[in-house]
Amino acid sequence: MLELLGLLQSRVDWTGPELAARLRVTDRTVRNDVARLRELGYPVDAVRGRGGRYRLGAGAKLPPLLLDDEEAVAVTVGLRTVTGVAGFEDSGGRALSKLEHVLPDRLRRQVAAVRDATTSGPVNTDSNVADPEVAPAVLTEIAAAVRDRRGLRAFYREDQRIEIEPYLVVGWQRRWYLVAREPASGTWSPYRVDWLRLRTPGGRPFPPQEPPFDLTEFVVREVARTGWAVHARLVIDAPAEEVLARINPAVGTVESLPDGRSVLVTGGDSLEVVAVWISMLGLEFAVERPAELVDHLAVLRDRYTRAVSASSAAPGRPQPEGGRAANSRG
Repeated sequence: MLELLGLLQSRVDWTGPELAARLRVTDRTVRNDVARLRELGYPVDAVRGRGGRYRLGAGAKLPPLLLDDEEAVAVTVGLRTVTGVAGFEDSGGRALSKLEHVLPDRLRRQVAAVRDATTSGPVNTDSNVADPEVAPAVLTEIAAAVRDRRGLRAFYREDQRIEIEPYLVVGWQRRWYLVAREPASGTWSPYRVDWLRLRTPGGRPFPPQEPPFDLTEFVVREVARTGWAVHARLVIDAPAEEVLARINPAVGTVESLPDGRSVLVTGGDSLEVVAVWISMLGLEFAVERPAELVDHLAVLRDRYTRAVSASSAAPGRPQPEGGRAANSRG
């Protein structure tokens, strides 16, 4: 009966002969076990007809969650990962503790072996800005609005009042983004969920529109313009094709200029992050905006100049030909 309950949980519905074949019993045994499950309070719906079809309905009693060995290990490892996502540390940790507590000893040993024998290196996309936290309740409310085609009213980036039609939540680069449509203008935009402060009551129901593009690709493309705390516009002394060959398309957007140069629109969580990305281009550039980035690059220039001077003067350091330290372009 537990195996039967597990099968009913694994997909929407089953025919009687399918269940009998999987359980290696007769159709009559399946019917009898279904009747016993109903007596125990599990709502198993049946559709009459040839072979009959069964599905697990919604009811007052929560069926036990039946996982095979691989599923149990996969869920446990996944929960260990989600505890590292900002905003989900506590809830993920509680769920992991409960699951490990009820695992059979042999599975607990497998999970412990995976836990003790594996680790992961640091993520190479960290910055000097802490990951934003998003409360699970906020994600739940947004997801419900997406499901119900119900508008959202919110403050965005503290003081901007918005009313939007939500379509999809995309997780990318340790951030959550909501793709939504502004009903008055018909404009589609990605909104950082950690910058949203939902207002009550919510917005009005809306008829769904067909998005004119893939929503996930839209987020990756548009975040460079709208989803960072710092946005920068740079003129690069190289054609657009060369710039695109050196960057991840998600880092920014590139436009060609008539004189053969190009414009890179990019951003990051801080001036320091943007400066690092620019230096990795390996190309000459000029900053159009923001002015704060120019000031930060001047600080870096002075810091690197002092570092070169100190390194050149270090005892025992070989001097370049001519007795002077080689200069580097930055």
